[in-house]
Amino acid sequence: MTSAWVNRAISAIERDFNRSADTHLIQVPCLQLPNISIYLKDESIHPSGSLKHRLARSLFLYGICNGWIREGTPIVEASSGSTAISEAYFAQLLDLPFHTVIPANTSREKVKKIEFLGGTCHLVDGGDIYSHAERIAKELKGHYMDQFTFAERATDWRANNNIAESMFRQMALEADPVPKWVVVSAGTGGTSATIGRYIRYQKLSTQLCVADPENSVYYDYYQTGDRNVTSCGPSRIEGIGRPRVEASFLPTVVDRMIKVDDAASLAAIRLLECLLDRKCGGSTGTNFWATMQIVAQMIEQGETGSVVTLICDGGERYLTTYYDDAWIASQGLDPAPYEAWLRSFLDTGKPPACL
Repeated sequence: MTSAWVNRAISAIERDFNRSADTHLIQVPCLQLPNISIYLKDESIHPSGSLKHRLARSLFLYGICNGWIREGTPIVEASSGSTAISEAYFAQLLDLPFHTVIPANTSREKVKKIEFLGGTCHLVDGGDIYSHAERIAKELKGHYMDQFTFAERATDWRANNNIAESMFRQMALEADPVPKWVVVSAGTGGTSATIGRYIRYQKLSTQLCVADPENSVYYDYYQTGDRNVTSCGPSRIEGIGRPRVEASFLPTVVDRMIKVDDAASLAAIRLLECLLDRKCGGSTGTNFWATMQIVAQMIEQGETGSVVTLICDGGERYLTTYYDDAWIASQGLDPAPYEAWLRSFLDTGKPPACL
């Protein structure tokens, strides 16, 4: 028999969803690309401020309906920050204790947001956030959300207003309503799995590209098929890239992967700030750089059409990192050549031959 608390919890999540508007689809003003349109699905406007709001909602419903989350259950997650913020939001909504294990170098802005929402942060050095989260969950007799395992299975990829359904519905009245490409990056791999499956389920011609930052193994795994590949350090682009292959990343739904230098990601968010008059997070830069590589290929092959990518979160979470010149210099990164390449491309409509 379903408990009264479970009914109340699901109803609370549904009411929160009903109060929330859909996220915007923004056409990028690229006047020198008249035959190619670029769109940004703005996931930063969710109540918890990022793409991970959708995932957190799905993970809570998944855990509640599976009987893993009950009244008073402590929630524990391993995260690079954004998922933890979104899960803290829903934990607060349901009056559940929330703990997250995050890398010690997570931006201070994210830590403050998690704590503002009532969460407790456990900062660890190195890449092993998983075992720490499992240990804390056992000690607290709580539920370890484990986004990296359950992201692809907790989300209904057929419908239920997932990101893919929303994206394609919003494209319906555009000049090229079926995108040639959708470009995303991967943290858990849940977003790429949802979009890739939806494209196939709807019998669409759209292709899916996944952009991967430095210090992430997904690109290597896609190329070699070796699930045991690992990297020596965490990704500098918070929220995406992993030091190991996560269970939720499904390479079989991906048509192409592009490896993106971290400096290129930072250059892309600088350019986007000029185009949109707003700051975006680093993963959005990774997405946009890869999108421009796709557009360059389309121009070289004489193709026209539309390309859709994501604004994953806002730049206000990264003022002390990606928008701090001293931090960028301390990382040995130089975005300038990449920014010059992007500006030349958008100004002329012709991709420069090289950086």
